[in-house]
Amino acid sequence: MQLRTPRLVVAGLSGDGGKTLVSLGLCRALTDRGRVVQAFKKGPDYIDAAWLTAATGRPCRNLDPYLFDEGAIGRAIEAASDAGILIVEGNRGLFDGVDAAGSHSTATLAKLLGAPVILVVNVTKMTRTAAAAVLGSIHLDPALNLAGVILNRVGTTRQERVIREAIETATGVPVVGAIPRLRGEDPLPDRHLGLVTAVEHPRRDEAIARAAAVISEHVDLKLVESLAATAPEVALEVGDIRLGRARVTIGYFSDQAFSFYYPENLESLEAAGARLVAVSPSSDTALPDVDGLYIGGGFPEVHAARLAENHGFARSVKARIESGLPVYAECGGLMYLARELRVGDIVYPMSGVLDLAIEQTSRPQGHGYETVVIDRDNPFFPVGTELRGHEFHYSKISSGGDLAETAGAVARGSGAGNGRDGIVVGRVWASYLHLHASASPHWATGFLAQASSHAAEFTQPAAAWG
Repeated sequence: MQLRTPRLVVAGLSGDGGKTLVSLGLCRALTDRGRVVQAFKKGPDYIDAAWLTAATGRPCRNLDPYLFDEGAIGRAIEAASDAGILIVEGNRGLFDGVDAAGSHSTATLAKLLGAPVILVVNVTKMTRTAAAAVLGSIHLDPALNLAGVILNRVGTTRQERVIREAIETATGVPVVGAIPRLRGEDPLPDRHLGLVTAVEHPRRDEAIARAAAVISEHVDLKLVESLAATAPEVALEVGDIRLGRARVTIGYFSDQAFSFYYPENLESLEAAGARLVAVSPSSDTALPDVDGLYIGGGFPEVHAARLAENHGFARSVKARIESGLPVYAECGGLMYLARELRVGDIVYPMSGVLDLAIEQTSRPQGHGYETVVIDRDNPFFPVGTELRGHEFHYSKISSGGDLAETAGAVARGSGAGNGRDGIVVGRVWASYLHLHASASPHWATGFLAQASSHAAEFTQPAAAWG
């Protein structure tokens, strides 16, 4: 495909520098001005992507040059061909990647897309040194189009004036905005896995509106749009994935406790023939008739009391699984399937599908990319398959016999423990590994094959198709 759409990448010098505030505010401010904005998130992040989805009203898609080949990135871009401007929020620092060379960094993605970069610089207790940081970024990779700078957490008008002059004089890069230190409540509060999720935030729309107001007041939006319009036409490969057709119904947990799903994962299930049914383990009384169950990640530890109190639903899930229902569970899903979940001094009963005790800790137990090589027979993936994804969890498996029932060796990352991941009991897959369908295009096929097999075991399929 030929990419001609105006676009830009919002990057930072480090994490927690203000990229999300700027990206969110830009997306909503431009949307409010009638632009059709498509947001992307670099890397495997769910939480920022959900906020960007809420800001634009369009599903934010992830772009990850470590997990995806160019064809998968091209498919994600092609899906947004009707947009008027593309905004990509970077991750970590601009040049941070998986090694000392910065492989698969935000800068790498920006160059692949031919996208101008706006660098967000946290200038707390800083003046001319900000110019050194921008100049160093330019010299580290001259092939990168560093087109503009936004100053963040500016203390005084004098500080802004000095930094603006220093950067523009030393680098020739325009300062397109200067955001002051925000007073009062942070519109985007965080916790142990990052920001509070958009689905949980009690005043989500108010928070997004505030971010947009900050950007509208302190950033030159016309200049930002003009910089995006300078992006050259680039050719991107678009990969083709052909999936079989399986007429089955797949339930997936979707509520405040479970919200970590890539749009492409749900779309790939639908493309392979599945009808999706959203289910709430917090409030529904029983699992509806489905042929398979997909349990993504989220924050079951935050909502453990509500999940534990919904005994009837948990019993229905366990009963259906014991009758052969296929289940694909990731991270938070693994925690829900366990026998119990300890949060602080309280032990909450979970569904009891797996003989596992989970403990929520105060430190990350796994954080970053994870690679698992399948080395044991299982219903979902052929032996020899390499699965690339990511993990980010503060919980760990503290005990339980089912920890021994794993199908994959961890080549990178932490996994479930003992160098293993992918707990398989019957037709249940449970792991700390989050997969993206663009990186594992045949994930949906394997899962739906099990759902089809389960449906065929009954004289009447779980869902009627009209």
